[in-house]
Amino acid sequence: MKTIKVGIVGGTGYTGIELLRILARHPQVELAAITSRKETGLRVDQLFPSLRGAVGLAFSDPAKADLGRCDLIFFATPNTVAMGQARALLESGVRVVDLSADFRIRDVAEWEKWYKVKHAAPELVAEAVYGLPEINRSSIRRARLVANPGCYPTAVQLGLLPLVEKAAVDLDHLIADAKSGVSGAGKKAEDYLLFSEASDNFKAYGIAGHRHWPEMRQGLEAAAGRKVGLTFVPHLTPMIRGIHATLYARAAKSIDFQQLFEERYRGEPFVDVLPAGSEPETRSVRAANTCRIAVHRPRGEDMLVIASVIDNLVKGASGQAVQNMNIMFDLDEAMGLSHLAVVP
Repeated sequence: MKTIKVGIVGGTGYTGIELLRILARHPQVELAAITSRKETGLRVDQLFPSLRGAVGLAFSDPAKADLGRCDLIFFATPNTVAMGQARALLESGVRVVDLSADFRIRDVAEWEKWYKVKHAAPELVAEAVYGLPEINRSSIRRARLVANPGCYPTAVQLGLLPLVEKAAVDLDHLIADAKSGVSGAGKKAEDYLLFSEASDNFKAYGIAGHRHWPEMRQGLEAAAGRKVGLTFVPHLTPMIRGIHATLYARAAKSIDFQQLFEERYRGEPFVDVLPAGSEPETRSVRAANTCRIAVHRPRGEDMLVIASVIDNLVKGASGQAVQNMNIMFDLDEAMGLSHLAVVP
């Protein structure tokens, strides 16, 4: 049984610790390195006591870590880091899964417009495979570089894909109304993330434009084979983790939409289409690599309402990254990802 030597660049954030939690119990993974400039030399379980007895590594200096001995590197870093380091790793034979947005958007000019910086590795953007397994599984299997999807785009695309692929709805007027817990903003010190600011509060943000919008549009247009119109409004909710995307689309065909979703996701290990009339909750997927979807057609009218829930740190980030790793190394796709949701 082959052991995969894995390294994590940038292991002190929420996606980093989530990767560690999952990989520490993966039966075919050896954690070979984890880097952090700030925490170099500190044992991982000193920073994250929840990993005591599971992870014995210390953080290493990214400039000195021997990442070339790894089979695969996860970048759990802020945007713009992976694009500066991925080329050297790929040339040394290391495969890469990037959890940031550096390689998600294929139009480099569009990426530069939204991320306000010149891309450091545009030639790798063309090679990178978008890591949504439910649409790109065969390409992921062959990939050297996988761009792990964003959390909002995962929930929204999985909720709309069956409709878009069959042109079963009006593709010019799709609406994604999505809510996220505060961990989606990452582990950073900003006023709006303070407990006294985020607690007992609910707000929309990025209404004029959000960086995840072009990523969603790109995926939906690829599935539709044409341009789509998408309005996306994210909201910050006073919870730690979870995304609830409420999606609206006007029916263009008279079909059984429940059956459409069930058939589209039959056999998918991490998409659960709920029985008709269900109303999924974020806590039903907390800590699990699962997207749960419910299909509604209120009062039998033309407007469909799709509810899609994920844990933003698992199926929306680190869990999906491990799912991609499993596919890349021809492992059981669900290996190391059998965690059930944590309730309450």
